[in-house]
Amino acid sequence: MAILDRLFRRGDDRAALNPLYSAVVRAGRAPHWYVEGRVADTIDGRFDMLATILSVVLVRMEASDALRAPSVRLTELFIDDMDGQLREIGIGDVVVGKHVGKLLGALGGRIGAMREGMAPGGDLPAALVRNLYRGVAPGADALAHVEARLRALAAGLAATSDTALLAGALEAA
Repeated sequence: MAILDRLFRRGDDRAALNPLYSAVVRAGRAPHWYVEGRVADTIDGRFDMLATILSVVLVRMEASDALRAPSVRLTELFIDDMDGQLREIGIGDVVVGKHVGKLLGALGGRIGAMREGMAPGGDLPAALVRNLYRGVAPGADALAHVEARLRALAAGLAATSDTALLAGALEAA
């Protein structure tokens, strides 16, 4: 089977998305999310923040026909990263796929929540409480901080060219 895979597989074009994925990860690790934004500084909290940033980026990529295929590759990088992270914390081969499936489902939910929350008339704070804070509101100042930073990120991404985005331009994060 590996021979057939090698014969029919196109080149791995995910490498071109490494700068963007690295920028998403750096943005998700920024201390302000965990200090001013009071996102839980735990494995789950860091996943939630990474998935939220990635969701905002993927929503931006949806707006460009030229970025549809790269958005799939970016999601594949996320899946590969999560697979590796789960294995690193001791999740075994037998169940790692199930865990990755759950994480991918969570990402899909966040993409929908960010798309709706950032839309005109959308309730981004409610979406954040549900998806980033797991149903427990962090306090008005923390929520306002995260909302403002995510809206600034989305606005910055909207003004960023496709080429610059693929190169990892996420200045507002």
